[in-house]
Amino acid sequence: MPRTFTPDTLEPASIPTFYFIGVTTGSSSIRTVFPAWAEALGLGEVELVGIDLPLHAPEEQYRTVVSFLKDDPLSLGALVTTHKIDLYRAARDLFDEIDPLAELMDEVSCLSKRDGRFRAHAKDPISSGLALDAFLPAGYFAEAPTDVVVFGAGGSAIAIDWYLSRPERGADRPARIVVTNRSGGRLETLRAIHDEASAEVPLETALAPTAEDNDAVLASASARAVVVNATGLGKDAPGSPLSDAVVFPERAVVWDLNYRGDLVFLDQARAAEAERSLQVEDGWIYFIHGWTQVIAEVFDVTIPTSGPVFDELSAIAARTRA
Repeated sequence: MPRTFTPDTLEPASIPTFYFIGVTTGSSSIRTVFPAWAEALGLGEVELVGIDLPLHAPEEQYRTVVSFLKDDPLSLGALVTTHKIDLYRAARDLFDEIDPLAELMDEVSCLSKRDGRFRAHAKDPISSGLALDAFLPAGYFAEAPTDVVVFGAGGSAIAIDWYLSRPERGADRPARIVVTNRSGGRLETLRAIHDEASAEVPLETALAPTAEDNDAVLASASARAVVVNATGLGKDAPGSPLSDAVVFPERAVVWDLNYRGDLVFLDQARAAEAERSLQVEDGWIYFIHGWTQVIAEVFDVTIPTSGPVFDELSAIAARTRA
């Protein structure tokens, strides 16, 4: 039976152990996927253990978890979801190394150890980009002026903004990126990171405390817009950032970063799929890339992002889906 800890119940690992830091880690598909992946990748005897914390947990809980992982000899590292910004801000002084993307993004999604040093990484800019590239054709944004609308201003939104705004994408960048959030602090962080990265794509932010506020923001989006639920609603908390009265842009690509939970946002998009000619995507490919990027770092193995090995890992994971 896969184990799950809280900050108060952590205990030293007796075998090499890899952790999943989230809110409801026991419900994740990784619980059944990881053992099969570990066998396929030849990782040896290793256990995946969850660590559950409430949304926006107290700072001391994050520091307790990070200190435990740093000091416990058989604790190899962790994937961090939901808590990426809060954990980093609470415990950044505990890391021996912080990668440049974690410094820029002000978040951490991967904890690892190498040569006795405890390291923090931001993998979301890479994994979110790989996921986008999996379902958006090359040159999508170059075909016509096209918006990106992201609901939620946490780490995933920051990563998506960075990836799509990079100068090396040339003409294949959005006409503008619009990000909403229920409170202003996250939007200020996003703006600061966007500006620090010298992104040329216009960024618009909007306070949207209600679903109706998000509906109104979406009403101004271009046709073919890429519309993203990055709020956690539908997985970490019930509901959707949109009301049932929402009207999606014609021919939009609608992406829910979640693949499990009540998935109300995904249901809303699928209900309008035929009428609005939508392309609807869930978070499964994001799940695959997010986990394989972190596993490669923690276990110091090479996992290709495409090709036969990646396809086999995807097939293994797919066999666990209901």
